[in-house]
Amino acid sequence: MKKRLLLAAVSFMAGVSLFGCGKEKSDLSDQNGSDKNYKVGIVQYVDDASLNQIQQAIQTELDAKGKELGVTFDYADYTFNGQADQTTLTQIMAELVADKVDIIVPIATPTAVVAQSATEDNQIPVIFAAVSDPEAAGLVKSMETPGSNITGVSDALNTEAVLKLITAAKSDTKKLGLLYDKSQDSSKNPIEEAKKFCKENGIEVVEKTGTTNDEISLAADALVAAKVDAVFTPTDNTVMTAELAIYEKFIKAKIPHYCGADSFALNGAFCGYGVNYEELGTETAKMVVEVLTDNKKPGELSVKTLDNGIATVNTETAEEIGLDYAVFQDLCEELKETKTAEEFE
Repeated sequence: MKKRLLLAAVSFMAGVSLFGCGKEKSDLSDQNGSDKNYKVGIVQYVDDASLNQIQQAIQTELDAKGKELGVTFDYADYTFNGQADQTTLTQIMAELVADKVDIIVPIATPTAVVAQSATEDNQIPVIFAAVSDPEAAGLVKSMETPGSNITGVSDALNTEAVLKLITAAKSDTKKLGLLYDKSQDSSKNPIEEAKKFCKENGIEVVEKTGTTNDEISLAADALVAAKVDAVFTPTDNTVMTAELAIYEKFIKAKIPHYCGADSFALNGAFCGYGVNYEELGTETAKMVVEVLTDNKKPGELSVKTLDNGIATVNTETAEEIGLDYAVFQDLCEELKETKTAEEFE
């Protein structure tokens, strides 16, 4: 299915709206004879391997459920990518509201926050995917009873588990680099947890941040110059999009990069730890179906969390930095191996 991509470059001088007038309400029956046609808006924050995998899994499960239930989940005309641009995301949400979609599925925390703002008055149901800390982001009142019109599936990171991998692989770790985007809500709590762990275990912290690819690259250079023993990055979309450009810096310096998602390892980092994002996308789609076909209210559906114990190691990177990861087998629920690539197959 072809995605509809919106570029961040928007011309306000021309006075022309980026989006046209709202589409007419779709017919309740389609050419295949389905009884109902639901408009599903899917909005991805940025292109990266994990978020792409989530989107594809959502669409695949919606197709399967539609066939099973005899309905159509129409996402083809309502799938967008905000390319990490706040203005574009806001305009996307405005169009979806104008199109009177039946539900909005924002992928990643920044997208969910924009969706929340766009639906405060109209109460269009929102089912988010891959929001690491929905409470801290102000999206839900609690994980058990979200309230309002929003719920979804979280990819909350077990920070301590990642840090234990770091110290298990290299017991003499004395200096840990923290690489993240300080504007990403998904990074805030894991970074604080990492600092606490390091303080309790006598590990020095070197903290470097950035909000763009260039800044992340410079931050990576600074961590190499600081001669850290390892680098930790949580489920940070900004660093994720820069990983292919920075992983060789860490390899050259023999520094293992541990991150909060398997896509980091796919893109060259030594180890990614977290949830199965294909499963996360599937579970998100199931919640969408619950709301649309079973008349469930999002605010009454608990936020779902998944087993968070999959360590994915890039075998090429492991070989180049000379680090044995066999010890991980007893410290995680599943140990996977991957090689450097841009996208999952």
